[in-house]
Amino acid sequence: MIADETHDAVANATGEDIRTVLRHGFVLLEPTANDHGSGDPDPVSSNNDIDWDDVDLERYLAMCG
Repeated sequence: MIADETHDAVANATGEDIRTVLRHGFVLLEPTANDHGSGDPDPVSSNNDIDWDDVDLERYLAMCG
C-alpha cells in the first residue's frame, strides 16, 4: 500500500516514530498546472518536490495585494 510506504519513508528520513508520522498525515502530491499566470515555474515540480521558498513567496505576495 502506497500510504504505508510513504509513512515508512518519512519516518526513516526524519528519524521520527511511525506514530508521530501517522499523526501528521503525510501524503504524496500530484503535480499541478501553473495556474497563477505569473510565468514562474510551479512550486510543485514533476518529481513531487516542493520548493518551499517559492510557496512562501507566493503566499507573501498574495497577502501584500
